[in-house]
Amino acid sequence: MSDLRIRAACGDDLDAVLVFWATAAEGTSISDDRAGVARLVDRDPGALLLAEQGGELVGTVIAGFDGWRCHLYRLAVRPDHRRRGVASALLAAAEERFVRLGGRRGDAMVLVRNAMAHRAWRAAGYAPEEHWRRWVKPLRG
Repeated sequence: MSDLRIRAACGDDLDAVLVFWATAAEGTSISDDRAGVARLVDRDPGALLLAEQGGELVGTVIAGFDGWRCHLYRLAVRPDHRRRGVASALLAAAEERFVRLGGRRGDAMVLVRNAMAHRAWRAAGYAPEEHWRRWVKPLRG
């Protein structure tokens, strides 16, 4: 994977990221639209990391830091590029970002039913904290 390039997304990448997530990401988010991704990139320009190989998008991760916690979302790798180190490279870049920003612990949102993701996250050193449960309330804007 010597030609793998990790970089922060910019406004020109939004449409390509949404198309990519439709085929490479498991599940959907309430923020999976152009406005949602644009807000992320505008508010925290380094948070959405892209992996490119040969000029093509092959992976993503959102590495958001709110000054208190380091949150990982949308780790996705193009199906024909899985098991080639793309996710590992993205997570390493995300973790480096967190350390630079003063973060102390990363947490990841992982779908309960996504067994393949469980294996990938465990291989990267992450583990579920069974004593926590995520509570959510959709907000209307």
